[in-house]
Amino acid sequence: MQQPSVVAHRGASTDRPEHTIGAYELAIKEGADGLECDIRLSKDGEIVCVHDRTLTRTSNGRGTVSAMTLAELQQHDYGSWHKHGQPAELLLLDQLLELVKGTNAQLFVETKHPVRYRNEVEHKLAAALQRHGLQDQIVMMSFSPTAVKAFRELAPDIRTVLLLDRLGRYRSGALPPFADYAGPGIHLLRNDPAYVDRARRAGHETYVWTVDNAEDIALCRDLGVRYLATNAPANTRRLLTANLAT
Repeated sequence: MQQPSVVAHRGASTDRPEHTIGAYELAIKEGADGLECDIRLSKDGEIVCVHDRTLTRTSNGRGTVSAMTLAELQQHDYGSWHKHGQPAELLLLDQLLELVKGTNAQLFVETKHPVRYRNEVEHKLAAALQRHGLQDQIVMMSFSPTAVKAFRELAPDIRTVLLLDRLGRYRSGALPPFADYAGPGIHLLRNDPAYVDRARRAGHETYVWTVDNAEDIALCRDLGVRYLATNAPANTRRLLTANLAT
């Protein structure tokens, strides 16, 4: 069975501050097959790589991302909070797309919802990908079916993941026609490991988040998960290789 592809969740975010250029450079150096990022819009419509709705957890600033201009967001330090961190600038999606160019890494871009600007982030993302010419390396993701549907209409050739925090109506493995991959959290597979096979029979490979410990990594490998999102790509690769050898 094919080994899962290792996707660096917010970069190599165990060893570097998440969503910083250093986290993504380290992930590429460590041989990650893919990179994952979360995007939001600033008040003036710029795409920034920030997971949370506010700045509190991952910067020395405060405030809501969507209520601040890019210039205001750039005043803060996004690296020193981390145990291995140094001062770091806000990462723009354009910078991450430039980093991906010339590599073999796929970039999994999650649009965050609910948001102040509805589907404007999907419109901006589609335009940015066309501008950079990176459609073949990109996978778009969201927990919002409305967002995934909107993006598919804007960029029909780019693959999509419908992220799942619970299985609910998707328990059978079937997904809406605008979603290519199922995106269950690892907690769902612990409780219902047969979901991966049901999704596969329905025509959908799986992207599983966020997988860091040895037992979960082995579970994903044994179930035939296609993409494994992890905060520690080098260690996860090591564990996959060790598990394969045994």
